[in-house]
Amino acid sequence: MEVRGSAVADIERAFTQLWASIGEPIPEREAIDGDLSVRAGDTSVRVVATLPMTAGMSRLDELVAAIARKRLWLTGAYYAGTTSYVQSLKAAAKDGVDVRLLVPNATDIPLLRFLSRAGYQPLMEAGVRIFEWSGTMLHAKTAVADGRWARVGSSNLNIASWFGNCEMDLVVEDEPFALEMEEMYLQDLNNATEIVLDIRNRVRALGEPLHSRPVLSSGGGSVGRAAAGALRIGNAVGAAITNRRAFEPVEARILVTVGALLFALAILFLFFPAVLVYPAIVLFLWMSAALFYKAYKLHRNRKHDAASSEKTSFGGPTARTSKIHESKQD
Repeated sequence: MEVRGSAVADIERAFTQLWASIGEPIPEREAIDGDLSVRAGDTSVRVVATLPMTAGMSRLDELVAAIARKRLWLTGAYYAGTTSYVQSLKAAAKDGVDVRLLVPNATDIPLLRFLSRAGYQPLMEAGVRIFEWSGTMLHAKTAVADGRWARVGSSNLNIASWFGNCEMDLVVEDEPFALEMEEMYLQDLNNATEIVLDIRNRVRALGEPLHSRPVLSSGGGSVGRAAAGALRIGNAVGAAITNRRAFEPVEARILVTVGALLFALAILFLFFPAVLVYPAIVLFLWMSAALFYKAYKLHRNRKHDAASSEKTSFGGPTARTSKIHESKQD
């Protein structure tokens, strides 16, 4: 994005503040070149420069999710939504907002892909549509709401960007710009695959065979997420061995890493078999506990749903609540 006018001063001010925090400050006379107070156009632009532990962009993203009325289309390169943000997206979708999330399929941080997919199911169950980019890499961080409001910048939809990093985003309140963003978003979806839930409530890419990628839902705890991640890693390696799907060039590093790890383990087993016995026992016990815990939660939820259904049928109507969002417009 090219920025002109007074907003440039805000961008330079954020840069000089960050520069001063790690070295000798830039003299004020050198920081801003020329008069930036002159109006340069009719587009409203706000510069949001965040610092660690400020959470300004996190609050803004949740606010936009709350006030969106028709559409909220998001692109994130490293999605790992916090609980509060996931609840905001779910509430918007349940209120009838067309919420869409475009994320990469291949990434330079392989572990994050598993974490991202672990969080798909609750969003999709609420009505959020999720798409995975079919190219080798997606690095955009954008949002557009109701064809009026848009954000472009460096903030990812994860806790590291919201609470740990120095980020900068531009917020644009302009219908022509936002509509152009929506058109670009729809063009991007032409090169993306929609993720769906199959009949067993498992996450899979649209058109993917039902048996090709079994996925364990993350549930609500860290044990469930860890078990889900372990199963997904196993399926990724199995896909490479059986040649069940095409791999992107960026995934070569993953295969080399896993291959080297397996080779090292084989050598270690060959010469020092006793060294790995106890860690293997602990690992198997941990995974079995995770699976038993997940099975218990699923059984408990099923009994709860059955009880709720019986209460609704024989005990009268149940109360339903909905959120009403109010917003002020200049």
